[in-house]
Amino acid sequence: MKTRARTSGSKRRKPAAPARPDAAVVPEIVEAPVEPDAEAEVTDAAEEPAVEVEADSRAVGSTDPLQRYLSEIRRIPLLSREEEHALAVRWKEHGERKAAWQLVTANLRLVVMIARDYQRAVHNLLDLVQEGNIGLLEAVKNFDPYRGVRFPSYAVWWIRAYVIRYVMNNWRLVKVGTTQAQRKLFFNLQKEQQRLEREGFTPSPKLIAQQLGVKEREVVEMQQRLGAGDLSVDAPVGDGSDSTMLDFLPDATQTADAVATQEYHDLVRRAVSEFKQTLAGKDLVIYERRLEALMRDEDPDTLQVIGDEYGITRERVRQIEARLRKRLGAFLRERIPDVKDIEFEG
Repeated sequence: MKTRARTSGSKRRKPAAPARPDAAVVPEIVEAPVEPDAEAEVTDAAEEPAVEVEADSRAVGSTDPLQRYLSEIRRIPLLSREEEHALAVRWKEHGERKAAWQLVTANLRLVVMIARDYQRAVHNLLDLVQEGNIGLLEAVKNFDPYRGVRFPSYAVWWIRAYVIRYVMNNWRLVKVGTTQAQRKLFFNLQKEQQRLEREGFTPSPKLIAQQLGVKEREVVEMQQRLGAGDLSVDAPVGDGSDSTMLDFLPDATQTADAVATQEYHDLVRRAVSEFKQTLAGKDLVIYERRLEALMRDEDPDTLQVIGDEYGITRERVRQIEARLRKRLGAFLRERIPDVKDIEFEG
């Protein structure tokens, strides 16, 4: 026969943490001010949190990883205010790893309590606990013992941040919330809709946006994201069909402007190729090694190199190149009336 067992006391205590689901971003948590009376709110949180577990006659030899983990952390003694401060100082001032280890292990039950609040979103509680433990490690790393705040008061922000981030990243294959407003909507949208319905209001996107302090467009987008499942673009559009959703998605590059630009470039290339066929001798060589190289974004031969090959001066090569540029421009304007000016650099 299964019974409900608590680790201490008859009443279940919850760790005091400011109810701010939108403050679950680690950089913001680091800077989050702790109110002077926050310590009083979490004094009991430093005591042993009540972690509900199911126990039976086989609890000692249980093979359930969660039950074994809970059984192990219940054996770890909790810390008093003075012990917390002393350990935090030893870690901050001297980098004593044993002190940091004691701070972490003494607050593992706090991680379990916070993780349970999000168990409905992610059914595997151990996954949430693991992420929360990472947040607990970060809290120890960044905790300042000289600010007069109990460690659980500070650690709860980091733990909750890592748990929420895990929930957001694993809710679906495609992320449903990346901004602060989206995270706020993710956790409060359905609750706010139900509250408005109980009070006799129609939960329109505009009303929800006003209540949550976000934009109406963001409410609509989140409703669409939560109301529709993930769909693979490689899935067939119908039974026995070889076509997939990907075949019907528009190509972002094939816009009207992109197509017009591509056609224009093709037209210019054909005209330039026709112009090249009209050249011969030094004109052709200078065109290929100077102008054509520039059009291919290559380094052209210098005027001196070409001049030495043909026994002419650099100035003469420059004059021939200038004449070719004028001829090319006139040729293109004749073939393509709306041709854009072509400039050669180099």
